[in-house]
Amino acid sequence: MGDDAPAGLDTSTVHPARRYNYWLGGKDHFAADRESGDQIEQAHPTIRLAARENRAFLQRAVRHLAADAGIDQFLDIGTGLPTADNTHEVAQRANPAARVVYVDNDPMVMAHARALLSSSDQGRTCYIEEDLREPGTILAHPQLRDTLDLSRPVGLTLVAVLHFIEGQDRARAIVAELLSALAPGSYLTLSHGTVDFATEQEKAYARQVPGVHLRSRDQIAAFFTGLDLIEPGIVPVAHWRPGIPADQLPTPHDIAIYGAVGRR
Repeated sequence: MGDDAPAGLDTSTVHPARRYNYWLGGKDHFAADRESGDQIEQAHPTIRLAARENRAFLQRAVRHLAADAGIDQFLDIGTGLPTADNTHEVAQRANPAARVVYVDNDPMVMAHARALLSSSDQGRTCYIEEDLREPGTILAHPQLRDTLDLSRPVGLTLVAVLHFIEGQDRARAIVAELLSALAPGSYLTLSHGTVDFATEQEKAYARQVPGVHLRSRDQIAAFFTGLDLIEPGIVPVAHWRPGIPADQLPTPHDIAIYGAVGRR
């Protein structure tokens, strides 16, 4: 897309979904997103690797839930811009009848929503333009209610999105409200940026990045209160069921994102 923006879209303000798309090597970003992405990359040179590993974690987690845990419904909040192997593509390869609701607050995602709606014949997908900060609005949305059966288990994914919510109590309340609406046997797949592995200089820089609120492992563990963590628990995303030898994995410092899956 380059710098050709949909009508009415503010391209002067950085949006995390577009910055993330830039790091992943996509084309749906603007000068402000690239400038912000480059500044962060100067302080954290492996940020592009971290973005790819985070995406791979999401795909492995969804594959496990759809293929092994019997989950055939997914609520993906903080979807981001479409790329290869979106949640519904991974889930429907394991179970063609899987249903997925995507939620994001970037209007550009809506402009590309057709890529998120290419469901299998047996399954179904929909896209809702809403904000994680309003979980009640998401849960009450007619399209969500028409697509998912909340009386049955759902796979909730909050991947690299909660670190844009300021305040630990507020973030915990959002997660709790979402989980409380889901049936027993539902799963939470979550990844979150951290400074646990950072140098003091990196920590100081991280505190200056607008809108980003990195958390410790203990703070991230609090989002899973009342859930049963599945193996291997809360680990750097590259280390969550990677399928390759441990000595080939990137370091926790290079990735700086925790990931985990828990069962309600």
